[in-house]
Amino acid sequence: MSLTRCQNGHMFSDRRYGTVCPYCNIETATTSKQNEPIKNLELEEDLFYQEIEPVVGWLVCVEGAQRGLDYKIRVGKNFIGRADDMDIQILGDNAISRRNHAIVVYDPKKRNTVLLPGESSGLTYLNSDAVYVPKELVGYDIVELGKSQFLFIPFCGDNFEWKDKE
Repeated sequence: MSLTRCQNGHMFSDRRYGTVCPYCNIETATTSKQNEPIKNLELEEDLFYQEIEPVVGWLVCVEGAQRGLDYKIRVGKNFIGRADDMDIQILGDNAISRRNHAIVVYDPKKRNTVLLPGESSGLTYLNSDAVYVPKELVGYDIVELGKSQFLFIPFCGDNFEWKDKE
């Protein structure tokens, strides 16, 4: 297996994608030491130390520029926007604010997911109603951000919850 790391730290198969990172569409320089294929041992070591954040639900784009794409929701606050540092980065819809358009929070103690309005000027809608205060999400709710709509699919809640490792 031959993997390459791009300048942003993404690892990808150069056999499948060549020299263009599929995550950021940046051409990698194959002459740089940093971008040389990683040996299996180094890859296993990197993956071993990477902390896994289990998914608790998804937002699936059902209308808009990213139609068909899913976005994983993790435990705690998930900030939504177009910027690289957002937990849920939605590209292609410039009506979505770059930073903190909305926030989806999963609370493992209460076992619920809540939608909060962000700190941006853009509005967030839940089932066609504007969100001004936190609103609990239930399965198959429609969240509207910018010109895009997302279907909420819960994974954790009353029927399932990730257990802490002992």
